Amino acid sequence: MGLQSQVFSLLIVLLWFIQEATAETFYNTSSVRSSKQVNRCNLFHGSWVYDASYPLYDSSTCPFIDPQFDCQKYGRPDKLYLKYKWKPYTCELPRFNGLEFLRRWRGKKIMFVGDSLSLNQWESLTCLIHASLPKTRTRVVTTETLSSVTFEEYGVTILLYRTSFLVDLVREKVGVVLKLDSIKGGNAWKGMDMLIFNSWHWWTHQGRTQPWDYMQEGNRLYKDMNRLIAFYKGMTTWARWVNLYIDPAKTKVFLLGISPTHYEGKDWNNPLRNCKGEMLPVSGSRYPVGLPPEAFVVNKVRSRIRKPVYMLDVTTLSQLRKDAHPSLYSGKHKGNDCSHWCLPGLPDTWNQLLYASLLL
Repeated sequence: MGLQSQVFSLLIVLLWFIQEATAETFYNTSSVRSSKQVNRCNLFHGSWVYDASYPLYDSSTCPFIDPQFDCQKYGRPDKLYLKYKWKPYTCELPRFNGLEFLRRWRGKKIMFVGDSLSLNQWESLTCLIHASLPKTRTRVVTTETLSSVTFEEYGVTILLYRTSFLVDLVREKVGVVLKLDSIKGGNAWKGMDMLIFNSWHWWTHQGRTQPWDYMQEGNRLYKDMNRLIAFYKGMTTWARWVNLYIDPAKTKVFLLGISPTHYEGKDWNNPLRNCKGEMLPVSGSRYPVGLPPEAFVVNKVRSRIRKPVYMLDVTTLSQLRKDAHPSLYSGKHKGNDCSHWCLPGLPDTWNQLLYASLLL
């Protein structure tokens, strides 16, 4: 690691400690700044409350759910996690209305861009719409990189573009290279009426789960790099892409905040546990360890984008849902999944927040 990278890494750590000391101020100001609010309501500051009318759909009646997320089908014995609603402190989160959503976006194309967390959210949105209009004709197209569901009567297409890093991952003579300053794949994102981006989880992979042999910036190859630095560089490249290619008059852009994992019970003051067997959210509105440093990186990058990018600031409210992961009830997925989310479940709230932001 060169001197510049070392200095940058130390800066990230320093800023992280500053962030921890001022977490409440950071959280409130970033949320208020990033989401147009109704009557000055912060949609992202609240708590989880029991609601007997939840969930918003039944997994057995939605044809779009991946087995990895269908926790009830694969034996999860409890259902309490399905009954929690996000309640902002100073307003009501609008209940999702699939018919109204389709009317507003008639003839439009909406694309989720990101990793399996984007898949989680994409399937949630299609299920929410399907539950409102179960007899509506749909057309489903699936390829390795691009999937779509079209609600034919309204001409609304909900697409998913799978990319783990947003920036390019390519095979070259030296091996698989993660190009921190290249987004050729972004050509597929052009022409959309709405884009919802997400990235982070794959940046943390190491060893055999790491899909690259080298990282590259300019003409320099790196065998490895501090992952926060690499993430910052990659997201900065994404920000440049938004500045260059997004016309706000034609395309609305959202960025999903960091989706947390719950592998370490010490994060919620229970060091002997992980998400397995958890049945209740963390009470209140604050998560014991505060925001993760990658959330600060995302906010820093977003502050430099000249085009409107609306932040779905879901990190804290998702941190509170240690009970909402598939854990062992995840189809053929091996191991204990404390990374993705059950459907129905938390991603439905992400889409309710997306829906509320579109009504503003």
